[in-house]
Amino acid sequence: MRTPIICLICMILMMGSVSVHAEIWQPPSGHEQTLIWPSEAPDALPDAKEETRDSDGAFNVSKPTMTIYAPVGNNTGVAMIVFPGGGYQALAMKGEGTDICEWLISRGITCVLLKYRVPDSGPTMKNGHEYYPKVQTAVQDGQRTISLVRHHAAEWKIDPHKIGVIGFSAGGHLAAAVSTRFAKRSYPVMDEADKLSCRPDFAILVYPGHLWTPGSELTLRSDITVPKDTSPTFLVQAEDDPVDPVKHSLTYYAALQKAGVPVEMHLYAEGRHAFGVWLKNKPISRWPILVESWLHSIGMLDGKTMD
Repeated sequence: MRTPIICLICMILMMGSVSVHAEIWQPPSGHEQTLIWPSEAPDALPDAKEETRDSDGAFNVSKPTMTIYAPVGNNTGVAMIVFPGGGYQALAMKGEGTDICEWLISRGITCVLLKYRVPDSGPTMKNGHEYYPKVQTAVQDGQRTISLVRHHAAEWKIDPHKIGVIGFSAGGHLAAAVSTRFAKRSYPVMDEADKLSCRPDFAILVYPGHLWTPGSELTLRSDITVPKDTSPTFLVQAEDDPVDPVKHSLTYYAALQKAGVPVEMHLYAEGRHAFGVWLKNKPISRWPILVESWLHSIGMLDGKTMD
């Protein structure tokens, strides 16, 4: 179970600097973030604070955006929507966002970086207890983005049947949520994009949290139910993770397997939390290579291109 101290450690690990600036996070030069909702987001907070940022992250996000990163070289037609972590309190937009996009586009995969609403947009720990907001608005943002990417598939040279999600820490929980809750959209249909499926074609969860019920052996949290048509899933985590115990991955793996959902899991002795894609000199640093092999095995990376 997370404690306030562990959460603080998590934020320092992911955000780096604790000095914040009263301006919104911006992507690197050459990329533009666009709002994902045609008007005000559903269930918007009436008293939202002003968005701020630091060198790695975004805070107080009330206007969710997506940023498109086109693939470098051959376009495989695969797209991945990236959900950064941050405990549903902030977003690690560099180490679990733009850095991930750099890896993906180098492999011919379109990257869509989602800046979803925080704080209080998903399950969090408050006063030592798990807290669920009335509406998990991050799930709304995730569902909306999947449908938007599918809606723009032809324009962005994406195969509409090869759109997946990848999430880190709390973003891993969000990846699980959108992979299991696609049968009923969590907000009213707003436009033509929302008439398309919000089910991702695959899901990748990297050191996920908010899945295991503390005090249990391997029981899922109450907000996640795994249907048999849940997206094929890839899990990776380190056993020495001091923020999210490895039981989060084990619990979700067991639930997926019980439902008959295709799942692959890799656990490593060392790696701790927030290892991202740039960790070197440890076996866990090979996880991006394993993801690519898995994408080939499930027919996502099949050698065809969209160029």
